Amino acid sequence: MYYQIILLYFRDAPDVHERIAQFTYIAYMLNLPISEVLGMHMHFMDEIIKQLKLEGRSEEVVLDYRLTLIDVIAHLCERYRRAMVEVTRETP
Repeated sequence: MYYQIILLYFRDAPDVHERIAQFTYIAYMLNLPISEVLGMHMHFMDEIIKQLKLEGRSEEVVLDYRLTLIDVIAHLCERYRRAMVEVTRETP
């Protein structure tokens, strides 16, 4: 799912933000640490860099994908923030 987000992020896909929301929901429900999200991102970037090198293309384009990671982490942090607000409201 995260790999699809990476592939669609700069293609103006109309559902990329929906995919990010779905991914962060699943990550939240699984209590997935942000460090694992970062690890997945780095793994996929390594794979993309390998492919770019095979094609003889510059790997600088991969730097733009930091925005994807930032966007996903921001969504995940917002989900955790909302959960904390809900817990605070429920606590007497």
